[in-house]
Amino acid sequence: MRLLLSIMSISLSTSFVFAVDDSDSSGNWSSWRGEDSKGVITDGSPPVRWSESENIKWKVDLPGEGQSTPIIWGDSIILQTAIPINEDKGEIGSAFGNGAPTSKKITTPYRFVVLSVSKTTGAILWDTEVVEAQPHEGHHPSGSLAPYSPVTDGKFIWASFGSRGLYCLDMEGNKIWSKQTDKLKKAGRFGEGSSPLLVDDVIVVLADQEGQSKITAYNKSNGDIVWEQMRDEISSWSSPIAAQVDGRTEIITSASNAIRSYDSKTGELIWQSRGLTGCAAPTPVVANGKVYCSTGFRGISTMVIELGHEGDLTDSDAISWRTQKVGANVPSPLVYNNQLYVFKGYSSTLSSFNAETGEEYFHGERIDGLKQIYASPIGVNGYVYVSGRNGKTAILKAGNEFDVVEINELDTVLDGSPVVVGNELFLRGRTKLYCISNS
Repeated sequence: MRLLLSIMSISLSTSFVFAVDDSDSSGNWSSWRGEDSKGVITDGSPPVRWSESENIKWKVDLPGEGQSTPIIWGDSIILQTAIPINEDKGEIGSAFGNGAPTSKKITTPYRFVVLSVSKTTGAILWDTEVVEAQPHEGHHPSGSLAPYSPVTDGKFIWASFGSRGLYCLDMEGNKIWSKQTDKLKKAGRFGEGSSPLLVDDVIVVLADQEGQSKITAYNKSNGDIVWEQMRDEISSWSSPIAAQVDGRTEIITSASNAIRSYDSKTGELIWQSRGLTGCAAPTPVVANGKVYCSTGFRGISTMVIELGHEGDLTDSDAISWRTQKVGANVPSPLVYNNQLYVFKGYSSTLSSFNAETGEEYFHGERIDGLKQIYASPIGVNGYVYVSGRNGKTAILKAGNEFDVVEINELDTVLDGSPVVVGNELFLRGRTKLYCISNS
């Protein structure tokens, strides 16, 4: 996602770059991709085999419906949901007039709720309705009104419901402050989905749409706007990430017109690069002093950009490598053990490359049994975990060879990404939450 910018000359420098650690590695999962916002778990050994009758520590029915990946702090699993006031009989139609089912109309107001579930027992600890509203637009038939993940620092929780506002709660579910946000106009009435980012003292929210797009940093204590930049951008669904480069924190966004980086303190544009395709949804990931970006809906592109540069980086030496053979529609890329894993579109077709050089290890390997990948993969204990929308999760041996070691199935739709804390795996279905454990 991006802001309007003046073109700057490219500045090359030797720099020390690392992802901002937004999660407590001692056993918390504070944002949707966990520690360092990249879906890699350095200390954990979850099960590789489970079913509805095996290795399920507990499962709980959730009120309403949602797709967001939960976050975890201590014994509290925190997630967002949307609950219809009345039966929603919204018709499914085409926003483009060509008959393709692209959007579900919303016919009733919804309660937008943040809730906490006990990590130990699965009991619901508290649920807080932050707002009741009639959505002004619908969403894709496979979407929901609660695709966003919250973020926490262990003292407070920040939850965005997109057009329905930004909210701060304490760890007991008490609402501290709220901030009204713009009503977004999304392409195809596909719905919304970008999750907020906590960086130092601000909460960063992206709002890319068919109207005026923007990126906004809110004071985490009171919701006041610290900085805001307008963006020359169309609808996208990616979430922002952060990286420290030469002692400065950069906010990196991925979208259709350009990948962009902003100064977290001022909102000033640091660099941008064209090269992705339309309807950008995957969130980029930082590793090895580089940022890995991918799109795969209206065209296919995967790009790797070296950090530590400034200006317009399009087709410059800052582009470490790129490929137009693969690119994901929804799932974000994974960099694990210096290996990049990226899907094609939202199919279960997986490719892998050397993360540094772009050397191809395997290409276009289909994970049999999985259909429509919305969840982003994670890496843990030498394995790659990836969930499909048909309730199946594949376990692959991490490495240069394509090696599926297990396919596990649950009776739910899996859109949220896997979460691991210690030796437990948490999977959020459309209406259920599972704790999977050997113990």
